Amino acid sequence: MVKLRLCFVLLYGMSGAIFAATPLRVVTELSPPHQTMQHGEVAGLSTALVRAVLTEAELETKIEMYPWARSLRIARSRPNVLIYNMARTAEREAEFHWIGTVAAYQLGFVALSHRNDIKIEKLQDARTFTIAVQRDDLSANFLMNNGFALGQQLVLAADITESWQLLLNGKVDLVIDDPVALADMAASLKLPEKYIRFVYAVPELAQQTWLAANIQTSPELVTRLKQAHHKVAATTLYQQVMSSSYHPLQ
Repeated sequence: MVKLRLCFVLLYGMSGAIFAATPLRVVTELSPPHQTMQHGEVAGLSTALVRAVLTEAELETKIEMYPWARSLRIARSRPNVLIYNMARTAEREAEFHWIGTVAAYQLGFVALSHRNDIKIEKLQDARTFTIAVQRDDLSANFLMNNGFALGQQLVLAADITESWQLLLNGKVDLVIDDPVALADMAASLKLPEKYIRFVYAVPELAQQTWLAANIQTSPELVTRLKQAHHKVAATTLYQQVMSSSYHPLQ
């Protein structure tokens, strides 16, 4: 019995050493208020949940922020890479291990407030306008699957900041974002919040998004992360962040 106990302790210790030595990376994109940059560090609502999961799993790593297409490319091509916030689509299902949800979105069209000519009551009404979308983003793929064409209605941008700059510079009529994000985006762009307005929520783009891991990530690491997420999902922080109406006090 003593030998068995000693063996268990040694195996547990070896497991911890293996996890500690794992070259883990976490990538994401700028998407206030879920992913923001503060004092050179990635912050935000979903980032708080991801950090809580990593802490619970006793893992340490730096979170890296890139344009979405680059983060997605890194996460698809390299083992032991985590990515958030990822929409769980049929096309992506087999490419990743799905650790757990870390955000709730209700995406829709956003315009400048003075554009009184923009009225959208159903998705197809937006086809008369130009829309900035991020490369490889869920909303871009959704619109293309619903008859919106690149170079006509859709203008590709590297990230959400570039999409907003296209809107502010009059290059497009609309961007796609979450109404909860508007105050943070306005602040980051040094705009009065009244300068922009949420026009129409696209029902099909209401979703919860995920922390996911490259499919070649070790099963032990995936299990550890899923168990950690399960514990974090029982916290008040998780319930607040997953509420689409939640916004932290300023």
